[in-house]
Amino acid sequence: MVACCAHRDDNVPWPDLESTTMTAYSVQEEKMKTPILISLSFLTLLACLNTAGAAERPNFLLIFADDLGYGDVSTYHQSDVRTPNIDRIAAEGMLFTTMRANCTVCSPSRASLLTGRYPDRAGVPGVIRTHPENSWGYFDPSVPTLADELNKAGYHTAIIGKWHLGLESPNTPNERGFDFFHGFLGDMMDSYTTHLRHGNNYMRLGAEVIEPEGHATDLFTTWAGDYLRERAEQADEPFFLYLPYNAPHFPIEPPEEWLARVRQRAPDLSEARAKDVAFVEHLDDRVGRVLATLRETGLDRNTLVVFTADNGGSLPHAQNNDPWRDGKQSHYDGGLRVPFMVRWPGHIAPGSRSDYAGLVFDLFPTFLQLAGATPSDELDAVSLIPILEGGTIDGPRDLYFVRREGGRIYGGKSYEALIRGDWKLMQNDPYSPLELYNLKADPQEQENLAAVEKRMFNALADGLRAHVQRGGATAWQEPANESAR
Repeated sequence: MVACCAHRDDNVPWPDLESTTMTAYSVQEEKMKTPILISLSFLTLLACLNTAGAAERPNFLLIFADDLGYGDVSTYHQSDVRTPNIDRIAAEGMLFTTMRANCTVCSPSRASLLTGRYPDRAGVPGVIRTHPENSWGYFDPSVPTLADELNKAGYHTAIIGKWHLGLESPNTPNERGFDFFHGFLGDMMDSYTTHLRHGNNYMRLGAEVIEPEGHATDLFTTWAGDYLRERAEQADEPFFLYLPYNAPHFPIEPPEEWLARVRQRAPDLSEARAKDVAFVEHLDDRVGRVLATLRETGLDRNTLVVFTADNGGSLPHAQNNDPWRDGKQSHYDGGLRVPFMVRWPGHIAPGSRSDYAGLVFDLFPTFLQLAGATPSDELDAVSLIPILEGGTIDGPRDLYFVRREGGRIYGGKSYEALIRGDWKLMQNDPYSPLELYNLKADPQEQENLAAVEKRMFNALADGLRAHVQRGGATAWQEPANESAR
């Protein structure tokens, strides 16, 4: 086993993280460049955490993309998009091939990520929007966030980027456990350069309204670099940086020079596809810059880096979820499967892979345990530590998905899904019958077995009903008055 605070071999050369032209490293190439490190056993890791000083506990950097399809990250398969920096996180750590987001859309996924609970149990079964009459969630202030819990464990906590869990008190980032907030309160930007939404400015530094200039992806990258350099001067206090980019959520607005590169390289791509490819590649380059700052400050030595996304890509905007069916807003796997990779030098074997079928919110108990804290029994999430150390997670596990909205524009959406082992029960609107798929035999979800596998259908339907009832106990609209809170 490696020692508690083992790091990478400094004699091994680092790749140029800022290069945008190099192809992604293959797993075999990385194995030749970096010694394979045996991961810590969980018991040894806990013993280290119990005796280590604050500086020896891992820092956490969670990079969260918006609407990034599984097929738009080139480490998963041959693609017309190039993501060498994102791919390198996987090559230097562990690539997960079967992780899913907690919802098919933004706010519920983020609520689950930050609470370790299913989105309806966090009060956010639908999208929180700028206009109250079309907002379908209220981030339950009584539920502790990941930032709250890491604060208690002695971590400095920061969010730089998109919040999308409330526009006002008590649901602003600094009131929900984050020591530092520099970013965007709202849902989507009408433009990445004006940063407005419905004519309103939701850019903030803490509670202060700010008017920064530049592309939002560039701004968040610069601010993240500033934060990391500041934390490098505070070696006695570990940190959690949550870096949720707005990109590549529509409007698809890559900087013109990035679009020109793609047009020159691939002139046969449609205009819509070329813009999305350029948008993702611009994001990938900025991820590389953040990773470069980690390296330059020496923080990379003990920072666990995760890259993932909130849901699948939007098909009307030429985003790619291959090889899975459908996309954003759908309970077919194109709307749920997301890129997911974890790097922690000296602790996770480079080039390792896992097909564990988990959910993004599993990061909640994972981070807490690595920080030396004890996760609450109220969580629905499951720690990934056994997977990261090369083992398995035993026992059956249901994966529950819900989206609940309504009204004239959105057609009264209320639909759910449940995965149990190889079986998936789902619907994409409240008016259609439930569908049943065997994901092992039919990963593209083409053969609906609801009429054939009646016993399995009924068992999953019972499980789904129980989840819906449990989630219904949490209010998802703001209380009428302060005393009701």
